[in-house]
Amino acid sequence: MKNQLKKYSERILLMMMTLFASVSAFAQDGGLDIDVDLGKPEWYEQPWVWVVGGAVFILILVALLRKKR
Repeated sequence: MKNQLKKYSERILLMMMTLFASVSAFAQDGGLDIDVDLGKPEWYEQPWVWVVGGAVFILILVALLRKKR
């Protein structure tokens, strides 16, 4: 009798844990579709501007730090 009761209680516990896991998994699916469209990027947000600006900065830095002989 105790063995049978233990077997049923383990099955009920397993069923409850499975139910809780599935409910928590469904609860996390919000189904939200958020669209973050800020429009056309500004000129300073373009990657080529940063590359050209960095190259110009390095050239100016090299020219200023170069020792004249």
